[in-house]
Amino acid sequence: MPRPTFFNLQEEKQQTLLQAAKKEFTRVSLAEASIANIVKEADIPRGSFYQYFENKQDLYFYLLNEHLKEKREELITNLRKHCGDIFASIRDLLQSLLTEMEEEGTYQFYRNVFLNMDYRTEKAFMNLMNYNTLDKKYDLIKRLINRKSLNIDNEEELLQVVQIVSLIMTDNLIQKFGKEMTNEEVIHNYKTQIRLLKKGFAKE
Repeated sequence: MPRPTFFNLQEEKQQTLLQAAKKEFTRVSLAEASIANIVKEADIPRGSFYQYFENKQDLYFYLLNEHLKEKREELITNLRKHCGDIFASIRDLLQSLLTEMEEEGTYQFYRNVFLNMDYRTEKAFMNLMNYNTLDKKYDLIKRLINRKSLNIDNEEELLQVVQIVSLIMTDNLIQKFGKEMTNEEVIHNYKTQIRLLKKGFAKE
């Protein structure tokens, strides 16, 4: 998380730093990213950077999580639109992400994110759906999911379903970049996997 001094900055200066960071994380992966390049682009002293963030990882995950907050709002909209259908809602979210990735500069940013994914990056995407917190937005997601359409018995099983569907979405995004799949192929894979999930893998 940013230090309090970052939030004390004017909005314009915050955005300048975040845009400089996104430019660097678009150019290269987190491991290769340079704080020197970020502060040069943002036109701030290197010492100021450490007044705002602990290190480049701190800035990277703040930037990623801020973006994913917007996606969480989309998810809430999707759940309302699809009457709580978790599978259709995640499908639409996946389609939205794929469409966004076609924008200039955004494709390479996401490519660096997904092809260099580690536990912390995966956790950021899982938090899109992990309502097992005190956050009111997560509580809203939990209430919006149509449980009657799911073969579950309790809260724990609902959380497991949510996590499984989230992992399917994330894995398909990784596959897009790893195998250079088209958006149509990604959506087809998602639909196929969800169909199999609904049907069940084992015969009685």
